[in-house]
Amino acid sequence: MALSEEYLKKTEEFHTNVWGDIGDGLYKNPVLNADYSDPDVIRVGSDFYMVCSDFHFMGIPVLHSRDLVNWTIVGQVYNELKIHSRYDEMEAYAKGSWAPAIRYHAGRFYVYFCTPDEGLYMSSAEQPEGPWTPLHEVRRVAGWEDPCPFWDDDGNAYLGHSTVGAGPIIIHKMSADGKQLLDEGAIVYIGKIAEGTKIYKRNGYYYLVIPEGGVEKGWQAVLRSRSIYGPYERRVVLQTGKTNVNGPHQGGLVELESGETWFMHFQSVGALGRVCHLQPVNWVEDWPVMGIDGEPVGIYRKPDVGKTYPVTLPQASDEFDSPLLGCQWQWNHNPAADNWSLAQRPGYLSLTAMQAENIFNARNTITQKLMGNFGVVTVKLDTGLMEPGQRAGLCFLGGREENWIGAVYQGERCHIQVVTGGTSYHGPCLKPGEVWFKSVIDLSGETEFYFSLNGCDFYQLGGNCILKEGFWKGARMGLFSYNTLGAGGRADFDYLKYLVFR
Repeated sequence: MALSEEYLKKTEEFHTNVWGDIGDGLYKNPVLNADYSDPDVIRVGSDFYMVCSDFHFMGIPVLHSRDLVNWTIVGQVYNELKIHSRYDEMEAYAKGSWAPAIRYHAGRFYVYFCTPDEGLYMSSAEQPEGPWTPLHEVRRVAGWEDPCPFWDDDGNAYLGHSTVGAGPIIIHKMSADGKQLLDEGAIVYIGKIAEGTKIYKRNGYYYLVIPEGGVEKGWQAVLRSRSIYGPYERRVVLQTGKTNVNGPHQGGLVELESGETWFMHFQSVGALGRVCHLQPVNWVEDWPVMGIDGEPVGIYRKPDVGKTYPVTLPQASDEFDSPLLGCQWQWNHNPAADNWSLAQRPGYLSLTAMQAENIFNARNTITQKLMGNFGVVTVKLDTGLMEPGQRAGLCFLGGREENWIGAVYQGERCHIQVVTGGTSYHGPCLKPGEVWFKSVIDLSGETEFYFSLNGCDFYQLGGNCILKEGFWKGARMGLFSYNTLGAGGRADFDYLKYLVFR
């Protein structure tokens, strides 16, 4: 049942700066205050799984939850895109994996996604943690986006998608194994920037759950028909209304064992990217009505999953003590396997520099999402094996301006340098050995850089740093090592510690 407006207002005021699970059986949107753009969610038994688009950042993370509010990362669908040289050459910004779909069929998990220039791809796994099969190219084609598979209860399989630029919605017949499209498809709907197709069946109706209107100002529409090929009726089921949630749309519908239905969708919020909101769904005459009367909720009771689970956030900090990279890490473009290691120096992430002109061309930059508008990240780096021309440290990627703090080996000596908004600031010289970098993150204002020579005393360096979104992604942090003179030099990162303020 809906909570009273008076109770919601008081609770909202009390939890002004909190998001996600706020206790007492309540949550506050966004439930995932991080750039999990174009989310899709499924339930398998009592477990929920989610994927999102990550464009030129490698992997498509697979997240797990028991209550749709608290999430952790359990795997990644792939670690490189060997489908075009641009992904090795750092020339695929805003390309890569666009909105994916995840489904569970006949004992396997399936993830489908399109890249805007290369084609439609699929991978599957018995377990969400993987191993995921090598990417299968379902069709080599440019200009498709946002695919979704559907296995009907009569044994037939289909795939829906839109085209780059949003629309029309096209349905194909698909082979039962999900590896081939069997026809050229039929157009079933043309709308206003209609994309992000998700296909469901309930009470004999086929539903196409589609976002319309664009990322910043759009709404969520639902199409309904007794035939998968239509004709379809249409209703708008979620829109901004009197709230401050701009463009509430594009996500996944999921039904619980308790009979409840919920909808996870994104909201575009600038530098942080596209964050995830959770909406209750009521069915009225076989139409889903999302939120409260079709408008997003702020604070609401958690889904009825039978029990209470602890508050969790996706992984962030890393000591690099494991033989495998944490699931939170994603390479900017394809990694070069011979130039990074967790084994060269156990307990460290070693990045051997490749030649690059700047941070945007620097291969083997490893990144992770920011969570919330405020946080503190601290990195410890050993510069002992760095070489002339090399730069290594902590960076933020997003817009087209460079923002980083690092050790720069110039001439015969190494010094600290900060670049904020593309302007360089020189710090003190360094002896070979340990150095610490820190950033105080404020996405609503200015982000600051600090350095320390002993791990205790930190000094600020640099100018105004305004983090921005870019290339369809929010700002994110990264560790980098590159050389402007040529390949050579190694940076050993001992840890990254990330304190998130909820």
